[in-house]
Amino acid sequence: MMYLYVSTHGTPMRRREFIAGLGIAATLPLQARAQKSTLPVIGILGAPSPETYVQNVAAVHQGLKEAGYVEGMNVAIEYRWADGQYDRLPGLASELVEKRVAAIVTIGGAPSTVAAKNATSTIPIVFTMTADPVQLGLVASLNRPGGNITGVTILGVALEAKRLEILHELAPAAKLIAVLVNPKNPQAEIQTRELMAASHIAGQEIILLKAGNNQEIDAAFEALADRGAGAVIIGQDTFFNSQPAQFATLSQRYAKPTISPWREHVVAGMLISYGASIADGYRQAGLYAGRVLAGEKPANLPIVQPTKFEMVINLKTAKALGLSVPPSLLAQSDEVIE
Repeated sequence: MMYLYVSTHGTPMRRREFIAGLGIAATLPLQARAQKSTLPVIGILGAPSPETYVQNVAAVHQGLKEAGYVEGMNVAIEYRWADGQYDRLPGLASELVEKRVAAIVTIGGAPSTVAAKNATSTIPIVFTMTADPVQLGLVASLNRPGGNITGVTILGVALEAKRLEILHELAPAAKLIAVLVNPKNPQAEIQTRELMAASHIAGQEIILLKAGNNQEIDAAFEALADRGAGAVIIGQDTFFNSQPAQFATLSQRYAKPTISPWREHVVAGMLISYGASIADGYRQAGLYAGRVLAGEKPANLPIVQPTKFEMVINLKTAKALGLSVPPSLLAQSDEVIE
């Protein structure tokens, strides 16, 4: 901002200079706005609420920075959040398309990515998801995605069998294991199929429960307790990810050993988590978004797959549940909360 000073003593500023100064000051905001409007714009389409994904958004920014882009300096960002209401995503995706953003980064996995794909076949889309994008029909292959979509798959669904194995090792007395999925999530069917196949191989009996909001999560835990489930697997889902306190409270209230894909749930008081590094996945998505802005085509950018997996165990919760954590699991863990 330019401040103009008119002297009240000494030699006064001449009227012509004063008017010229006003003219310059008046044009500065317009020039700044014009410069800002020339920045490329990225749309961020989020399935969850923003406050639950602060770290993941920060990871996207980190990836963009690694690619040479900083918000407000050489790129602008338009944010759209569904607050866990997946039925809002198509409308939010359409808003970003109407604004003609240069690329869309989807946050929250399959729900936001499917909505973006349905909204545009031309604007580049960069996703981070836990499902196999080939199985969902989003890309042609992992090596050559084709079309306008690429991104990061952290294979959360493919790890359901591993979570079942870990939970059985932790709670071998649990003869019946409950699995909770969100039916509103496009990958719920794949999750269910993976777990059913894994349970047959392991000879483990499971029951499937569904929940898409907080009240249904409460009801699901009451139902699994009534049906005698001895342990619980929380399925991969963006809305579930955003409710660590609720899941930790319910697993403690009903005294059920519970495993989820997310460290945050264990920090809140759940027993154990196992999954790929979510933050690193979003960093990779930000890096890809920067490469797209620089002119690379999504069709030629291979889908990134994780190389880092994390296991976090809450020993305080294990003690409260009367469980002894096997030394083999402690040796595999990346973090132990005592």
